[in-house]
Amino acid sequence: MSDGWFAPIRAYCERGDAGFWAEPLNAASNAAFLVAAFLAFRLAGSGPRRDRAATALAGLVALVGIGSFLFHTVAVRWAMLADVIPIALFIYAYFFLAVRRLLGLTLVPAILATLGFAGLAAGLEPALDALTGQSVDRLSNGSIAYAPAILTLVGVAVGLLMPQTCSLGPARSRAGLSLLAIAALFALSLTFRTLDAALCPSLPIGTHFLWHCLNAAVLYGLVATAWRFEAKVNDRRSTP
Repeated sequence: MSDGWFAPIRAYCERGDAGFWAEPLNAASNAAFLVAAFLAFRLAGSGPRRDRAATALAGLVALVGIGSFLFHTVAVRWAMLADVIPIALFIYAYFFLAVRRLLGLTLVPAILATLGFAGLAAGLEPALDALTGQSVDRLSNGSIAYAPAILTLVGVAVGLLMPQTCSLGPARSRAGLSLLAIAALFALSLTFRTLDAALCPSLPIGTHFLWHCLNAAVLYGLVATAWRFEAKVNDRRSTP
């Protein structure tokens, strides 16, 4: 492994030096992800049978917290990968589950939709850079990477809220409303992430730790929404 993997990174306001505990709030706030993972894992096993998809997502939430803790303490390039990879895995896994479970797509269309989402995620930032002639990543403090996730979250919610005549219509509507509320919370958490650098001169602790706290609630809410919908489906199947 080249020395480049161990190059120090100062990406957030709170970090003033290369020390392990140079970002105490950013590091400690990752406990929120572990709490969310524990609650999601417990919820996934609270029905007649464990929800394996929700359990897997709970595991990814825990990995998000661990990876983020490493990045905000070790703060080198390999730790950055430990931070971003679990986040990406959760985003794509949840999108696939949402279009399969909530929207009812069959396997092949769900895979194609997920690939399309991945294409959107990869292409949005370069397109905006070309359109504006500026680095949107720099302007947004890196938050532009999450724009596709929030846009598709709203899109799935709107799809669930469309008028439906099937027996699962009410459950889908409730899931859609839940996803809209979660999208609003996600937007608020993303705002704190974006403002971290801009507010740094007047707020040396930064605002990134609030992104962690609120985003942990977002991830738990997403898992809980998928679990509740599946529980409703199973209830209908078991009803004579």
